[in-house]
Amino acid sequence: MKGYSDWMGALIEALVKLPGIGRRSAERIIFYFLKTRKEEVRHLAQLLIAAKENIHFCKICNNFASDEICEVCANSGRDKGIICVVEDPKDVVAVEKTGSYSGTYHVLLGSLSALDGIGPQEIEIQKLLDRIKCENVREIILATNPNTEGETTALYLSHLLKPLNINVTRIARGVPVGSNLEFIDQATIIRALEGRVPA
Repeated sequence: MKGYSDWMGALIEALVKLPGIGRRSAERIIFYFLKTRKEEVRHLAQLLIAAKENIHFCKICNNFASDEICEVCANSGRDKGIICVVEDPKDVVAVEKTGSYSGTYHVLLGSLSALDGIGPQEIEIQKLLDRIKCENVREIILATNPNTEGETTALYLSHLLKPLNINVTRIARGVPVGSNLEFIDQATIIRALEGRVPA
C-alpha cells in the first residue's frame, strides 16, 4: 500500500475484515495504537487471546459463555417455560438490554438461506426441538431478523413447532419509536398495520 510499510499495510488489511471497520477507520485505529503505550496494546492483545480461548457456546442455548452454561441458563430466576429464539448471540445482548424479558434463549447460530446453502441441518434447530421435549416449555418467541433469511427461518420454525401444542409467537414489527410515517418504507407500514393492537 502506497505510503505505508508492508507490515502496516498488512495490519490495515487485517482490520478491514472486522465488521464495521473501513479502511479509514483501520488507519485511525493503527495510528492510535502506534501513539499509545506498549503495555496498553499488549493488554488488549492478551484480552482478545483470552476471550478466544475461554469463551465458547453455552451447551444449553448456544449463547456465549465462559462456563459450560451461560449466565441466563444458570439463573434460577429466569422463566424456563419461555424460550426466545434468535439467530446470533449478539441478539441475546440486544434483548437483554431492554431489561423487559425474563425467559431464556435459544441461539440458532444462523438462519436459513437457500442461496448460501444453509438448510435446517446447518443451524441449531434440532437442539431446540430436544430442549422442548426435555423442558416444560409453554411458549416459543421467534425473534429472528426481519429480513428474507430471518422471515424464512421464522416461517419454517412456526410450521415445525405448531404441532407440538405450544404457544408459538413472533416478535412484532412496525414503525420505530421517534420516526415519522412519511420516512417509513411500505413493507414496514404494512407490518405495523397487520400487527396493530387495541389503543
